[in-house]
Amino acid sequence: MWSAGPARRAPEGGRPAALRPGFHLEPGMRVGLYGGSFNPAHEGHAHVAETAKRRLNLDHVIWLVSPQNPLKASHETADLAERMAGARRQAKGPGMIVTDVEARLGSAYTIDTVRALKQRFPGVKFVWIMGADSLASFHRWRGWTQIMREAPVAVVSRPWIGLKSRFSPAARRFARFRIPSIAAATLADRKPPAWVFLRGPLNFQSSTALRERMKRLKP
Repeated sequence: MWSAGPARRAPEGGRPAALRPGFHLEPGMRVGLYGGSFNPAHEGHAHVAETAKRRLNLDHVIWLVSPQNPLKASHETADLAERMAGARRQAKGPGMIVTDVEARLGSAYTIDTVRALKQRFPGVKFVWIMGADSLASFHRWRGWTQIMREAPVAVVSRPWIGLKSRFSPAARRFARFRIPSIAAATLADRKPPAWVFLRGPLNFQSSTALRERMKRLKP
């Protein structure tokens, strides 16, 4: 049974000094971290990344393609190289970076990845980005309260899930740290916990629907 307990202080993938991420960031940069299985990546993912980059005034959005989401079945997850290729096709805009850094770290959990990148790139202003569907289940993530205290969080609206996500355990617990969307451009400069909910035009694509469509098309 999956249990969302507290995370260890040291990243499970080893010490961040050994990290070779394959990209370079300068102190003072405003960088969004956008994690997921991207199984497969689709226009909805691109919509979340592009919305966050524009509204938060970010220099980069890093797509962290997970080796394996602990909350999802491995037999339903495509090969990492295939998912990386799909993410690159969607992350077309300027400032978008697609990486397998979690596989390089040996990290299975977001909290480990965030801490490792913060130590590897001191002075970079990181923001964690997620769709509203992820906020609805965020309380199931390992060390979720610690993630909120490690980096500001931006939540981008997704179809059919807005109300459920805004009344989720995570949203209720950190309600007093939510900032108005009009102040979204200041999020990267704020000391966590701080989070914002970004509403806007909705993209209705989903990985689940795409996988079902692909299954029906197979001989």
